[in-house]
Amino acid sequence: MRVAVTGTPGTGKTTATDLLESRLAAADETDSLPNLEVVHLNTVLEDEGFYTEVDADRGSKVADLDALADWLAGRDDIVVESHLAHHFDADRVAVLRCAPASLEARLLERGETEAKATENAESEALDVILSETVDAHGLESVYEIDTTDRDPSGVADALEAVITDQRGPSAGEVDFVGYLT
Repeated sequence: MRVAVTGTPGTGKTTATDLLESRLAAADETDSLPNLEVVHLNTVLEDEGFYTEVDADRGSKVADLDALADWLAGRDDIVVESHLAHHFDADRVAVLRCAPASLEARLLERGETEAKATENAESEALDVILSETVDAHGLESVYEIDTTDRDPSGVADALEAVITDQRGPSAGEVDFVGYLT
């Protein structure tokens, strides 16, 4: 099984998958959790140098998606976490969502520029990652999780429910477009 956890930066992907990783490591054969490894794709990108350039305007690296796809090839029984995770093969894709105003505040708190925080909040309101995910994987494989009012443990619970087939696909249930008006 390959599960992707994606979403706009600041939605809680890394925090929630770190908690999930602890649960997976502690699970035994009596638990309902399968034996999956968590892969933080942004760490792989950094460690392996899988980027083509640095975007000076955004202060971010431009990922080499082909190199990342090659690195992921043949790796199964994983949870792939990154805002890029939806670009790769997966059986299920969890898209973490967050109300744009809350997302913008989170990004500013962690030191992002005002411009970058605003750009990400607008992308979240426009469903950019959700739309890309549905286009690539189809509605039947996408699980939308609103993290706005959930603590990290609650988000990890929702991810666990996706992995263990305790919830059905859900795309298009979260609507933040009102943020733009």
